[in-house]
Amino acid sequence: MATYRRRRQSLSSPKPLVAFLLIASFGILFAGCSPKEEEPQPEEFTFTAEDVARFKELSNKAEAGLDSLNDEGGPRLHLEEDKDVPVLDMSMVKKYSSIRSGPAATGENLYRITNEFLNVRSAPKVTADSVDRLDQGDIVELLEFIDAAWAHIKLPNDRDGYVAQRYIAKLTSESALAEEKEKFKDRYFVDFGFLNVRKAADTHSEKLGELQGQSFVNVLSKDDVWARIPFEGKEGYVAVEYLSPFLPNFLVRQEKFTFPVLIYRASQKGVVNSLPKHIDALKQSGLRLITMRQFKDLLTQQEERDIRMEPGTVALAITGIKPENIEEISDVLRASAVKGTLFLETQHLGINGITQKQVLTLLANGHDLQSAGHTGDDLRSLTNAQVELELKQSRKILEEYTGRGVFAISYPMGGVNARVMKLAEESGYLVGVGSGQERSFNREQLLRIPAFAISPSASAEEILGLVKGEE
Repeated sequence: MATYRRRRQSLSSPKPLVAFLLIASFGILFAGCSPKEEEPQPEEFTFTAEDVARFKELSNKAEAGLDSLNDEGGPRLHLEEDKDVPVLDMSMVKKYSSIRSGPAATGENLYRITNEFLNVRSAPKVTADSVDRLDQGDIVELLEFIDAAWAHIKLPNDRDGYVAQRYIAKLTSESALAEEKEKFKDRYFVDFGFLNVRKAADTHSEKLGELQGQSFVNVLSKDDVWARIPFEGKEGYVAVEYLSPFLPNFLVRQEKFTFPVLIYRASQKGVVNSLPKHIDALKQSGLRLITMRQFKDLLTQQEERDIRMEPGTVALAITGIKPENIEEISDVLRASAVKGTLFLETQHLGINGITQKQVLTLLANGHDLQSAGHTGDDLRSLTNAQVELELKQSRKILEEYTGRGVFAISYPMGGVNARVMKLAEESGYLVGVGSGQERSFNREQLLRIPAFAISPSASAEEILGLVKGEE
């Protein structure tokens, strides 16, 4: 299988190390050759014949290494079809998939696990045997609520089990929430250890029986003190103060996002110079600039509670970042007092490129660093193996440089299709940024978020028009 060759230098050059070894080795070997005015101190520098032989070996290896360096100072890297892809933490793939799931996961009687994990038991009690274990984000079909504490669910392979009701939630949209709640109208549960059922609405009336704590009660009618309920084929009365309305947990998630993403390609002449006036116009208009990491935090919170993106929220993203322009970009963002998302091609990271010190400085200033691939090649033109290597290698390198998780990919040249998007999902990315003249997108498009590519000639008024949806 043909390979393709990286067009630029590798992440870091071994030349400084080679030079250091040469100087150190020969410096140590000949440390005692020149005359000294004072007596040497043998207790400070004492070497055995074995030490000297080792130094010579290191020197020979260093000299041999020089022959393998190319003109740019580093060995060229080759991407081959059978090259091993980096080993990454893929534990978030399942959770990210749940976050991206759209209306298809909000069907009838489908509930999501909200706890980190959830034991499935053979009977509705904590002492029953555990027959399975579910993870946060798993989707299950509800068969019925046994009471306010336990739910009977369906498992794969025609199995069933019981789970704690408080750790599952029904996925629904805002428009369907009222209808879902209506299904549980007039359903109450005993919010006490037990509850006496009496023949009449009087504490001295004959006791017909008891209701166990957490058991359901269908209320036929009630006043401020007593509720009339069906009981063992008859009717009875219970004290209202020991009843509570029953509603399962609902997870109402935002399905559509009006979230303009502005992409500034810094390698294009004049783009960086246009940033200050655009940022100033956005801020003066009361728009809120956030990073992709802040967007991820919002998506994560939406898995636990109903929280919405604030209107007028915009993402500022920068690509085309190279060693020669990174300081200028950093200065512009600092002067404008905004935090941006910088998508880096990891081929530029290294001693002779964008250094780790520069990367950590950007992080310390509050910027978000995400992946733009490794080489900057259009992923649509590569094989599956090459795309996987690009996505995973860039994520691995960037995570090692930053010490933080990388979850977003800006597809080089905005190029993405269904195949690339699937590989990005499998490589552990939550969101992907492409291209498109749209301000809004659905949850199912999180791996293909449209973005406006800003030209250097764009005026501040034009930028505001794009963000606000004005013609």
